[in-house]
Amino acid sequence: MGACNSKKTTVVDTQTKPGASPVKAAKPATSKPTKEDALKRIEEIKLSHPNNLAVKNFDSKYYDSLNEADQTALLQCMASGIMNEDSGMGCYAMQPADYDRFKPFFSKVLADYHKVSADAKHENNWSLEGVEGLPEGGKLDLAELGLPALSMRVRVGRNLQEFPLPGAMTKEDRINMEAKMCAAFDVLKEMPEYGGGYNSLTPGHPSFIDEAEYNKLVAEHIMFKDMAADSYLESAGIASDWPFGRGCYVSEDRKFVIWVGEEDHLRIMCMFKGTVLNDVFDRLQKALDVVNGIEGLEFAKSPDYGFVTSCPTNLGTGMRASVHIPLPNLTKDGTDTQAKAIAKPLGLSVRGTGGEHTPIGADGTCDISPSARFCITEAQIITALYNGLKLLKAEEEKAGAAPETTETTTEVPTAPAEATTEETATNDTPAAEPATTEATPATEPTEETPATEECAAPTEAAPEEAAPAEEPAAPEPTAEEVAPAPATEEPAPATEEAAPVDATPAAEEATPATEGEAAPAEETPAPTDAAAE
Repeated sequence: MGACNSKKTTVVDTQTKPGASPVKAAKPATSKPTKEDALKRIEEIKLSHPNNLAVKNFDSKYYDSLNEADQTALLQCMASGIMNEDSGMGCYAMQPADYDRFKPFFSKVLADYHKVSADAKHENNWSLEGVEGLPEGGKLDLAELGLPALSMRVRVGRNLQEFPLPGAMTKEDRINMEAKMCAAFDVLKEMPEYGGGYNSLTPGHPSFIDEAEYNKLVAEHIMFKDMAADSYLESAGIASDWPFGRGCYVSEDRKFVIWVGEEDHLRIMCMFKGTVLNDVFDRLQKALDVVNGIEGLEFAKSPDYGFVTSCPTNLGTGMRASVHIPLPNLTKDGTDTQAKAIAKPLGLSVRGTGGEHTPIGADGTCDISPSARFCITEAQIITALYNGLKLLKAEEEKAGAAPETTETTTEVPTAPAEATTEETATNDTPAAEPATTEATPATEPTEETPATEECAAPTEAAPEEAAPAEEPAAPEPTAEEVAPAPATEEPAPATEEAAPVDATPAAEEATPATEGEAAPAEETPAPTDAAAE
């Protein structure tokens, strides 16, 4: 990994220096429709695609009440849904203040997707004290449920207050934001509990990596893939200026990863293999405190909606907590269909081992995570994962005991209301399309591929949350874990967790994710790459 420093970086424009970049530069953005054309399209889409949540909740009277600048800004937030009529969510925030600035619009979208009231307010809380369903002593030990060590990963999406969100950033903004984060990474590298290094895709950056290094990191699910191929991200402006301002930091032990410049400014994730969920949860909380405490850095936060993310599906906590667990009995037909049917009323989402839209493991291993993101606390999410796994394990055992020739119907216990929202396709995954089976290496827990986790609209059977770039999976224990080797060129997330090749995080989603996460099922409360892959 190259040396990262916070000094001003001289970048090379790949348009004038062919071959300088490890990835192809983004194709020119599709021309945006005029204001008149956009308004006409909105009315047409209201009729043709009623599950496009942005268009569905567009109020012409409210729009007419705005000044010209705000009208333009609101339409920019809706660009993805206007240009992709099959979008589920159909909108992205462009500025940290947009959720509050355009509250009459976003409050309805959030209520529709997360199944909360339009005046709902989010509260963040990492303290497990007093959380309903917490085991005595507060230790979330999967061994107490009779489960072996599993790959675990927890990630959050974060944005810096001083910059526009990715959809509205200029190339200069992206380069400056990356430089700002390099100052933070310099601090982390000096701390023995982190160390590691940074890998930049920006041509001319001191930590620039070549194409071979980049492809290796993508194959290991440590780096996210080129977002320019995603039509939803492209039309929202999030994939613009690729690959400038993109990269990832990886700790020395390859179990702490920060993506820079994906769907959100930062995707911060911790992962490892074990049985105690508190371990990965607590490490992420401490790491977030360290990063947010670095001078000059401030995470964007809304007084009513919690931590700000580009996609409304991730708003609030921006968190996705997951494990990889074998479910051979619930997947004996080779698919995750039965597992999803069992998991849904438990407030859990099921994915393939390589992230959203990927197959389950050959041994029936699935990626399991709580669906909720908004109007639920961080502590409730990790507790919901523990209790959900307890119930899912019981259903797996029932499926194993039932005669194969007899069809049985089991009544599945439901999870607490705050954790029952179904996490479905990312931001703009076509609203009622079933997840595809794009194969990616089966690794440990993965996340959002660039989504990007996210946002399909709620339907009778909403698709799973499409993962933004696959986030690294939790690493398998290796000799290196006993005696960690010095950091090499390779960093070690997710989409969705850096780790050794066979255990690296599979990036909310790192295949290009569709715009955000699909809306939760009607009957479920607030969610869930949610995700953001």
